[in-house]
Amino acid sequence: MTGRTLAELGLDEAPRDRPLAYPGVWPADSGLLDGDRLLPLGRLVHDDDRVPVLAVGSNASPAQLRHKMAESGVTGQIPMVRARVTGLDVGVSAHVSRLGYVSASPVASPSAVRELFVLWLDGRQLEVIDASEGVPLPNGNFDRAWLPAPVVRAALADGTTLPGVHAYVNRHGVLHDGTGTPRRHPGEHALLTELLTESAELRELFGATPEQFCARARADSALCGRGTRLFAERRWAVASGLERYVRAQQTGSPGSGSSLVPPLM
Repeated sequence: MTGRTLAELGLDEAPRDRPLAYPGVWPADSGLLDGDRLLPLGRLVHDDDRVPVLAVGSNASPAQLRHKMAESGVTGQIPMVRARVTGLDVGVSAHVSRLGYVSASPVASPSAVRELFVLWLDGRQLEVIDASEGVPLPNGNFDRAWLPAPVVRAALADGTTLPGVHAYVNRHGVLHDGTGTPRRHPGEHALLTELLTESAELRELFGATPEQFCARARADSALCGRGTRLFAERRWAVASGLERYVRAQQTGSPGSGSSLVPPLM
């Protein structure tokens, strides 16, 4: 099938390679990621052998997903399903990624409606994404939580509403806008411009421009740690409102532990 490679579709640039492009280019509609190709998708629900994982940042970039799977030697198709999501918004992670950007993180927002992607992952693919988010590590940046409907409602184009979705909740919290309200992620260049304008301390660490920020962060994991600690020390972070769903899993409620593959639904 011609015309379906990521390069031909304009989807081949990964944020890991160009941090200021974060969260990357998302597909215009649902598709089946098959290596370097994005194919038409025959059905939207794949609950026979896969689990639904909500992507709010670069996990919705086919090029980023391709890199993650290839690095771990994992093959197989990944259904990427566009969904209208109610009850959740896209905030800003209160940590600096070693890939050179400040990533997106979900926040509870009952009135929010966003167009996002649901990834239907098999067990091995889920392990890869969990590992990329630091879920199995005691000092990792994210936990995986089961967000049940109707708290978070993911409606698909065929009229299906999912019973819930998994999402990655930041262990550091999310950045607020100065009033205590979680800041929305406007795209990486705009975000870094805002943060550097607001903070002389960040400029001292990472430079005066978004380009300098990304270059310094990519070159120095210890510097990323200092930036993350600065967010906490200056109390620029607040809870996402989704932490209780992480705790529910960790105490044995339905959905399984956050570092384990959940039961197939």
